[in-house]
Amino acid sequence: MPLNPAYRGHSNFLRAAVARSGMPYHHIDPAELPETEDYPCGRRGISDTAELLALHAATYEMAPGEQLPRTYHYHKQREELFYVVSGTVHVETPDEEFVVETGEVFVAEPESPHRAFVPADADQSASVLGVGAPKSDPGLPYEPDE
Repeated sequence: MPLNPAYRGHSNFLRAAVARSGMPYHHIDPAELPETEDYPCGRRGISDTAELLALHAATYEMAPGEQLPRTYHYHKQREELFYVVSGTVHVETPDEEFVVETGEVFVAEPESPHRAFVPADADQSASVLGVGAPKSDPGLPYEPDE
């Protein structure tokens, strides 16, 4: 099975899982993946490595003062789900700010502006698993004054 060339040096574990099973299964340790460059927090692209076509999946590590997306945004079609693995994440929306604790999930439906972040005065970092579909629906900047 061909792998994304950007991850070839990090994908021996993925290649081995495919070779053992003979089927396109993926057993991935996100900690072994390279961080996405020029991202506002530590992002590791699971869907990039597994070359998923329809589903976006990544892990995010946010220190106090960091945000998950590049900008306050929305998607025309994508449904997004954020599972907080550890820590506490705040999600800004036009109507309110949600506080999402460890073990909880935040879901944003299409055309719903949101921005996930860890406040600068937080005591700890947060770890998040983010998934969304369709993968090919880029985030569009949301300007609250609109």
